[in-house]
Amino acid sequence: MSMSSELAIRRASEADAAMIGRLLYDFNTEYDEPAPEAGQIAERVRELMAGGDTEVLLGGAGPDGLAVLRFRSSIWSQALECYLAELYVVPARRGRGLGRALMNAAIAFARENGADYMDLGTAETDVAARRLYESLGFSNREGKPDGPINFYYELDL
Repeated sequence: MSMSSELAIRRASEADAAMIGRLLYDFNTEYDEPAPEAGQIAERVRELMAGGDTEVLLGGAGPDGLAVLRFRSSIWSQALECYLAELYVVPARRGRGLGRALMNAAIAFARENGADYMDLGTAETDVAARRLYESLGFSNREGKPDGPINFYYELDL
């Protein structure tokens, strides 16, 4: 999808599950979030990808980053919705355009695969990610630029 090997983006296959598992494990441990071992994550990624509603884009030669996309039927249109479940770039590659390349590819991939809406969640403290998302047109305002702020809630069950 992109020409430079540092910014090259490709669609992952189930054969990439071990690399995806490692990247997702590194992501969670970097931010002190609990995570199963990389091998367990890899197996779950294989299952999700085989189920047809999960796609992963890999970026960089390492690969050095990923975007995990989850597709679901929309209530509001006949199209799909796409949830950006994870976006991660290894620390050494941040600030060099890989996150933006992954996001641009994710948006294009979602559109090409029938989605007319994309959503994501991020922390207030993740200023760099928020800046990236907002520069691409994402908003945390409901309906219009001066609308009420949207909130994302979660609950472990």
